[in-house]
Amino acid sequence: MKLSKNNKQSIIENNIQKSEQAIKDAEILLKNKSLTASFNRIYYSVFYILSALAVTYNFRTTKHTQLIGWFNKNFVKEHKVERKIGKFVQLAFDQRMESDYDIFSEFSFEETEQALVNAKEVFKVIRNLIT
Repeated sequence: MKLSKNNKQSIIENNIQKSEQAIKDAEILLKNKSLTASFNRIYYSVFYILSALAVTYNFRTTKHTQLIGWFNKNFVKEHKVERKIGKFVQLAFDQRMESDYDIFSEFSFEETEQALVNAKEVFKVIRNLIT
């Protein structure tokens, strides 16, 4: 199903807003030392901005791994973004999975804080790719 220009733009803007809100939520959670929940919001900030990028380029999927694979193939491997961005996207996914599903996972405050810094960089880089 092809999206109308207005619907497409609305979806893109909604995903950008969700990404920004997830970053704000992660900051609050980090400040309150809720590290596991902060990792969840850090990943979703990345997921939402990637989703906005995907809609911009008419790529649709409901699978997180397919979205990451599409991003790596079309932006990291094509040198449209630095490799470190692709690495962080994968790391954010892995850490979110660990924080959500591994009952023994533990993250340090510093590790979580750095992940938030990285998520903000991913947001900025990808936001600049969205037309």
